[in-house]
Amino acid sequence: MTVEEYHAFARTACESISAERAIDVQAWECFKSLLHYVQMDATDGGEKWRELKNQFDNDLPITILYLAVSPSLYVPIVERLGEAGVNTSKSRLVLEKPIGTDLSSARAINDGVADHFDEEQIYRIDHYLGKETVQNLMVLRFANGLLEPSWSRSSIDNVQITVAEKLGVEGRASYYDGSGALRDMVQNHLLQLLCLTAMEPPASLNDKDVRTEKIKVLQSLRRLDKDSATRFTVRGQYNEGIIDGSAVRSYIEELPQTESNTETFVALKVEIDNWRWAGVPFYLRTGKRMGSQRSEIVITFKPVPHSIFEGGEAVEVNRLVLRLQPDEAVRLYIQIKEPGPGGLRIKSLPLNLSYAENFSVRYPDAYERLLMDVIRGNLSLFMRRDEVEAAWSWVDDIISAWDELDTPPALYSAGTDGPVSAAMLLDRDGKEWWIS
Repeated sequence: MTVEEYHAFARTACESISAERAIDVQAWECFKSLLHYVQMDATDGGEKWRELKNQFDNDLPITILYLAVSPSLYVPIVERLGEAGVNTSKSRLVLEKPIGTDLSSARAINDGVADHFDEEQIYRIDHYLGKETVQNLMVLRFANGLLEPSWSRSSIDNVQITVAEKLGVEGRASYYDGSGALRDMVQNHLLQLLCLTAMEPPASLNDKDVRTEKIKVLQSLRRLDKDSATRFTVRGQYNEGIIDGSAVRSYIEELPQTESNTETFVALKVEIDNWRWAGVPFYLRTGKRMGSQRSEIVITFKPVPHSIFEGGEAVEVNRLVLRLQPDEAVRLYIQIKEPGPGGLRIKSLPLNLSYAENFSVRYPDAYERLLMDVIRGNLSLFMRRDEVEAAWSWVDDIISAWDELDTPPALYSAGTDGPVSAAMLLDRDGKEWWIS
């Protein structure tokens, strides 16, 4: 691009995000004057890097270097930044997930980056951790005396974490086919949500204390081998189907080649071997081309020990549902009596905290919040090196088990909730996936 083309590109992006309000022309001109563009080969050294360095204002208190590129370019770019002298004590480096494709490649990236930046300068970003409901999870747990005493195996029956997408690979076929749902979503997004749900109360909310409690959860995950992977993991791949009334192609039809064993859906039964969670199953699932677009955490509490109601009628269990998207909300499902005569009838209804209905102000989206944390130097919502490597170590066992089993993914129709085997994963435990 030319500089003018880059400015037009940025203007279009800003207009699309703030569609409700027209952009202030004077404010845009001021902002545009701060935007510079240097076209260069990220892997070559030389004059272009010196030109890039000249764009930085040396009087500013911090410099943020955000690498939204393929992970294979992280180390080459960091090396060029080092050669150009941009990696100063006031630099902060932001790395998009995924950090590698397995434990070995993650360590290689972490080692290469650590040659030029201290760990306290590195912000490994996962936008799920910037969502309001994820932030609220710690407040719900640790600021309410009602919930924390019940947040353990004594009161909770199971936990379900779902990240469902209607979209397919959407032009990312070459990347996605080398990755798959386990690497693309489970290793980062879902395990991060699991950590925040299951971690012990940190001593404080500073980054060291929060991240230390998260890694304890990862270290307590029960490892899966070939035999347990057969029973506790499900791989799926979407076939053609219907999404929002329109026919969509199968995963294979979106690829340049004619066959692939890459999974677009994963469901897992996970056990955490510690005092708080022993015996409580955590069910994780994520997939593309599913029947709905939603991300949520569902805490299902144990049933009452005995029903005193007419005929010993079973009473619905209580559930706490944290909806991350599309409509961020917290809902606590409790049992109440239906009004009216003719006997006592029980109905399960939610106490509903909808962000849109209860907070009229505009709150920042996930990336806005996380970028502000980078500016402020707050590392608590970013992954530490040992956290990334602990997650990969656990996921690598599943990858190895799948490779050894060499079983193709089960097909599921686009627009459904995954393969039948995902429902059977819970059915064997006498449970079922929560339907909002």
